[in-house]
Amino acid sequence: MAMEHGYPEIEARFRKSGAAYVASTAVTATINDAVRTLELAKRLDPGVVTILGGVHPTFMYEEVLTGSSAVDFVVIGEGEETLRQLLAVLEEGGDPATVPGLAFRQGERIVTTGSRPLRDNLDDFPAAWDLIEWNLYEYFVIPGSRLGAIGTSRGCGHDGVTSPQQRFWEKTWRGRSPEKVAEEIDYLHRTHGVTVFLLTDEHPTRDRQRWEELLDRIIGKGIPVRLLMETRSADIVRDGDILWKYRKAGVIYISIGTQPAGGENGGETAGAKQALDLIHDHGIVSEASFMIGFPDETGESVKRTFQLVQRYNPDNANFLAVTPWPYGEHSAGMADFVKERDYGKYNLVDPVIEPKEMSLHQVEVAIVDCYRKFYMAKIIDVMTMKDDFRRACMVRFTKLFMGSSFVFRKLGVGLRAKLGFKAKG
Repeated sequence: MAMEHGYPEIEARFRKSGAAYVASTAVTATINDAVRTLELAKRLDPGVVTILGGVHPTFMYEEVLTGSSAVDFVVIGEGEETLRQLLAVLEEGGDPATVPGLAFRQGERIVTTGSRPLRDNLDDFPAAWDLIEWNLYEYFVIPGSRLGAIGTSRGCGHDGVTSPQQRFWEKTWRGRSPEKVAEEIDYLHRTHGVTVFLLTDEHPTRDRQRWEELLDRIIGKGIPVRLLMETRSADIVRDGDILWKYRKAGVIYISIGTQPAGGENGGETAGAKQALDLIHDHGIVSEASFMIGFPDETGESVKRTFQLVQRYNPDNANFLAVTPWPYGEHSAGMADFVKERDYGKYNLVDPVIEPKEMSLHQVEVAIVDCYRKFYMAKIIDVMTMKDDFRRACMVRFTKLFMGSSFVFRKLGVGLRAKLGFKAKG
């Protein structure tokens, strides 16, 4: 995506490289394109070995392998060690059945090779940073910046959580060494000029002692970088006394999840408003996400959700379409309401659930309308914002949002609905 390449460019890359192996990762929204990419590789060279990994293939390997003969192997679960061992075995002409963590076709059957235990020490998986084309990555809010993405932990370990990511990490949480993470940030800043880091963790702050040590090490090294992250509102409230360390270490953006006021998971997330207020008090830009389109959703419940957003008053808000993943433990209860089977639309933007009292189109219009009302109101809020840094960020956020071709397409959906145009499809 960073290079804006399509299939013609991918084909040219394949022809030039002459690769013996082609591997891709995939979430549900990208599985169709990932498979199509491997099919392209096979068409150009039937002898190439293709490998697919990621959350979606891990849980849907049978569907993937029966749906396309172009996929040779599916890596199940955490893939670093499995991929390395698979390549070594194939290079030596060995039996891939000896490699734990795989699924593949054996004649007419699909076989699996058993699970591979998760590695306790994540520092055993160093990244090949020298392979990155760093000039491609800029944080759009800060012109001239260089963006890098690193993980400091895996999993979230919440009790009772049934999300696909939790299942993927086997309901565990593992944190990297604060010393190693701080060294990596320092190395990437000095060697590759990275000035903004996206922390890819689902829950980087789970262990307060470890998290505070990481902040202290970044502060102690005096690394002039900025950090973008997501976490739970409860952790922000818990860390109220050390949020100054967040800011001093470079945290400029925090995203938290919330619950909608209506729908099956109605009600407020405990501490969300307090967390957002604390974030703002420390000059950090906030983001909150809200789900729309549960089976019991109505126009009135959408209004209640938006009223909750107004009360929370985050700097940025995401209005996400409820999306039951085909491998999610909660999906069975929503199966009767799933009206869209194209995995490419399982992106949290396009509605796939049709509520009892709303159409798919009405859900889409409701989401668009929430975005429109939120950002129109934000214009006034931004103009009166006293924090110079937050105000500058919000001005750029709003300009980029309103100038997006995607936004214009979505706003067109809402405009046609208001003018009474008949929706296609």
